[in-house]
Amino acid sequence: MSAPAPAPAPASAKVLDLVVRRLELALRERVRYRYVQPKVLREGESFRIQSPCCSRKVDPSGGMIDIALLVPHAGSHWCLCSRDHTQNTWEPRHQDNSLDVLLDLLCIDSEHQFWV
Repeated sequence: MSAPAPAPAPASAKVLDLVVRRLELALRERVRYRYVQPKVLREGESFRIQSPCCSRKVDPSGGMIDIALLVPHAGSHWCLCSRDHTQNTWEPRHQDNSLDVLLDLLCIDSEHQFWV
C-alpha cells in the first residue's frame, strides 16, 4: 500500500512564498552593503530580514542580525519596522499601501535606519 499524496499547500502559503521571492529580488538591488547576503524569513504573515553585521556596531563578530520587519495589515497596507538592537524591539518606521515603496526605502536606506 502506498503512502497518501501530500496535501497541496494552501493558496495563502503560496502567496507568502511569492512575497519572499519578491523581497529577495528587491534586496539584490539595494544601495548599502551590496556584498552581503541578507535572508528573508517568514514569521506568520510577516517577513523578517536578517543580514550580516558589516559595521560591527551591533555584532562585533559580524554575525547575522535582524534589520527589518515587514508587517502586512488589512486592506493591503504594510508597515516597515527597523530593529532597535539596544532595546531588542521593532520600531515602526514607514507605512504605505505599496510594498514597492517600502522596499525602495529599505534598499536605499538614506537615513541608515536598517543597514547598520
